[in-house]
Amino acid sequence: MIIGIVAIAKNRAIGKDGKLPWHYSADLKFFRETTMGRAIVMGSRTWRSIGKPLPGRTNIVLSRSGNIEAPDEVSVFNEKGRAIALAEKLNTDLYVIGGAQIFNEFAADIDRWLVTEIPVTVEDADTFMPPDFLAGFDLESKRDIGDGLVVSSYTRPSQN
Repeated sequence: MIIGIVAIAKNRAIGKDGKLPWHYSADLKFFRETTMGRAIVMGSRTWRSIGKPLPGRTNIVLSRSGNIEAPDEVSVFNEKGRAIALAEKLNTDLYVIGGAQIFNEFAADIDRWLVTEIPVTVEDADTFMPPDFLAGFDLESKRDIGDGLVVSSYTRPSQN
């Protein structure tokens, strides 16, 4: 399964100056617990903002140029099909963790969204989720994770 995981402010902001524009321990804990032992895929900007592999996960970086400096344990690919194939080979879910370009690139492939609702408006943000990114998805559940944060789970209905 391919799962998008994102924290999003009231105004759909997800980033500012290449970083998260907030810090909530509950959000970081939820992200860590949810993605631990799984494959994660991120774009080159997200990779640079994190600066190192996230431990306990298969780290995949997508870069059109492939011009990424990364340790040997990080897979760097220039197209999403290779990231999907690696997760399938490892028999694990693939978590799409951002940024905006990677979310857009995987939009048609994402089966489920985990959306942490951040209770702020980030006036000077520079990266946003599109208003329709959950179009075609059904709300499955909501869960309070602490710090005033709620995680909503959305699934794409089966196309049988």
